[in-house]
Amino acid sequence: MRPPVDGTRLARFTRAERWVHRCTAGLVLLCVATAACLYLPQLAVLVGRRRLVTTVHEWAGLLLPVPLLLGLGSRALRRDLGRLNRFAPYDREWLRAVLWRGYHRPAGKFNAGQKLYAGWIAGAVVVMLGSGLLMWFTGLAPLAWRTGATFVHDWLALAVGVVVLGHLWMAMRDPEARRGMRTGSVDRRWAAREHPHWQPAEGAEPTGEEPADDVEPTGEQPTGDAEPTAAEPTGGQPVEGDGPAGDGQPSRSRSSR
Repeated sequence: MRPPVDGTRLARFTRAERWVHRCTAGLVLLCVATAACLYLPQLAVLVGRRRLVTTVHEWAGLLLPVPLLLGLGSRALRRDLGRLNRFAPYDREWLRAVLWRGYHRPAGKFNAGQKLYAGWIAGAVVVMLGSGLLMWFTGLAPLAWRTGATFVHDWLALAVGVVVLGHLWMAMRDPEARRGMRTGSVDRRWAAREHPHWQPAEGAEPTGEEPADDVEPTGEQPTGDAEPTAAEPTGGQPVEGDGPAGDGQPSRSRSSR
């Protein structure tokens, strides 16, 4: 059940963002699980059906970018991708605090660790997809290329598995972060403590749009067309300020003359 967004909770993720995360996470876990069944002899013997496991692994890898590509239709998702792609000065403070085990870890909507993880996993998916295609379609490249692609694919798959397990471990340590991804809203006190530089829209619903917390002002000035103009008489009713300056009395409209 979705918790209400009231005085104690803030909207954090839209429904589109949550579904993109769920589908991507499911495909990544499926790739990791099938890869383990293909490369670990104990699991390979236990599961069997190697050809079926290989097919599932290949198609899960091909479909991995699809949820994100479909989710780009969401303005909130595009805005959050922009946040993930930019480092602010307080992100360096967060990294220094983690390195030296400090308690003051300032962050915007996403902390520096989440930004690094998102960038790394996005790059890893591109490399894994390219090397996997060279392994799948053997006619695309010569043998030397396919051998190199196999080496890169295998070792990068191991690194992805380790990093994903670390991501899951961090998520298990923060119930409120998991609740935010599951329901779309988080506790205000948690947001103020973990993401003090995040400025969400007040009163926003979990499925609404949120303004970026790091948008700079454009510096545009109002144009001359925005200057107020004198009131025009309408409807034959008396209007203020149409008479001589300083008399303070309403004048008659032209329609009554």
